[in-house]
Amino acid sequence: GMIHLKTISSTSTHFLFVLVLTFIIYKNPTATTTQALSSPSSSFTERNTMPLKIYLARHGQDEDNAAGILNGRRNQPLTPLGIQQAQTLAQSIQDTHIKFSAVYASPLQRAHDTALAITNKLSLDKPPIVMEDLVERDFGIMSGKPTKDIASLCSPDVIQTDTICYFLKPDGAETFPQLVSRGQSILDQIYSKHKQQIQEDENCNVLLVAHGDIGKMIYAAYYKLEWEMVLRQFHFGNSDLLVLSECTQAEDAHVLKFQQYNL
Repeated sequence: GMIHLKTISSTSTHFLFVLVLTFIIYKNPTATTTQALSSPSSSFTERNTMPLKIYLARHGQDEDNAAGILNGRRNQPLTPLGIQQAQTLAQSIQDTHIKFSAVYASPLQRAHDTALAITNKLSLDKPPIVMEDLVERDFGIMSGKPTKDIASLCSPDVIQTDTICYFLKPDGAETFPQLVSRGQSILDQIYSKHKQQIQEDENCNVLLVAHGDIGKMIYAAYYKLEWEMVLRQFHFGNSDLLVLSECTQAEDAHVLKFQQYNL
């Protein structure tokens, strides 16, 4: 199936992406997709009909991004542009009038500082909650290497898409199957933490601020999609928006894609 794209013009060429995961929890879910391996995990199908919306945002540009360096778990700060991106995202969220029950962030400063910009803008009582599992993929020996060297250093164990060359299993790196498992753990943790609230409040919204690779694998984990297919299916740039729902097939997710020119 095709993922439908809507292009939004903007005066800025750099934005953050927001991935919106809408979990509609049914006692007996019936939604299926020809590309899904199975329905969402049983932990999301307990006796509940209230929705939990999970918004997943990517951090702003950090110093490694700007220099074309593979960051992984390197803990570089946001650039001035990255700070501006975080503030733009925060303003966009405020404009939607979304009320978050909680904001979770990766422990890496580029994600945590992005989350902090959002909680400050929204005047939330609680600062971002660090969730260790939201940390970016461990890039192993590829950490700190130039992005342009991926193919030469990792071939033939790569997947080349229109926009990115993904390395699969360099020494010390997390594999994508491992990331999918971690993505599922994140989903289970969020549902467990907010189970009581979603039983009582139909407007339960949670924000996760994380990274590119783990973000795609959270998507894969929710819909039980093959990770290889997800890598090839679409690219998460700094402004992409997906809506995932129990009543929406994975291939019909709507993507808002801001015009951008960065990698």
